[in-house]
Amino acid sequence: MSLPKIKLYNMTMVCDDAGHVLVLDRVKTDWPGLTFPGGKVEPGESFVASAIREIYEETGLEIANPFPCGVVHWAHKESGNRYIEYLYRADSFRGTLKEGTDEGRVFWMDREELRASDRLSPNFDLYLPLFLDGGYSELFFDWDGESWNAEPKYYPI
Repeated sequence: MSLPKIKLYNMTMVCDDAGHVLVLDRVKTDWPGLTFPGGKVEPGESFVASAIREIYEETGLEIANPFPCGVVHWAHKESGNRYIEYLYRADSFRGTLKEGTDEGRVFWMDREELRASDRLSPNFDLYLPLFLDGGYSELFFDWDGESWNAEPKYYPI
């Protein structure tokens, strides 16, 4: 039996003083639609450092003191493969917002408008309670290793 594959990612909700959140309109075909910026944790990189780097690369903003909102965890029971995404929130930032990158366009959006949008990335609506509602530490999925459709389980703080 081979060792399980573990993929580590981050996603960060950047908030302004007016109640808006920074949204990425992702154009890549593997997860298109509205989401928060984020990406892969590089080898030897901490989760927080990866979140700070990804926000800068995708938005041009430098965030400070991101704090955890929870974790999204996809687990394949048979192979042991896992996809783990650490979620952060940042209220402190500086810099000039880029219009976008090859990932897509970034812009500010009202939280409730985002929640009600019909353009969310697949399953992103399931992530939003961890970011916007609080009270949860983990969103867990039993995963078949291929489809990103699974029954979600929320675990409270």
